[in-house]
Formats: sequence, structure tokens, C-alpha cells
Amino acid sequence: MMTLIAIFFPFVSFFLRGKILTGIICLILQVTLIGWIPAAIWAVISLQNARADSRNEKLIKAYKRKS
Repeated sequence: MMTLIAIFFPFVSFFLRGKILTGIICLILQVTLIGWIPAAIWAVISLQNARADSRNEKLIKAYKRKS
């Protein structure tokens, strides 16, 4: 669901994740048709990185509890 939002409404995906300034910059980029594609790619990559960071934090916490 979030990936579709990141593709079709890149600035909204940043707003939903609490990155207001980044969302505003993305919206400015997205206003042009040429900028829409880079904005969508940026939003999707950012979303994937946030998910990877979340997974890594969970793994680190689980590892620390085990040790």
C-alpha cells in the first residue's frame, strides 16, 4: 500500500512517515512532469531504506535480548 502511495503521490509518503521538509522538497520536484519520475523513485527508495532500518533495529534488539 505504501509503495503505491510512494509511486503515485511521492510527497504524501514522506508526510505519512513524518518527514515534512523532505515531503515539501519532493512536492516541489514533483510539480513538473519531468520531476515526477525522480520524485517517485526517491520516495520508493526512501521507503525501502526505512523498512530495512526498521528490520535491522528489530534484529539488533532480538540479538541483544538473546545475549
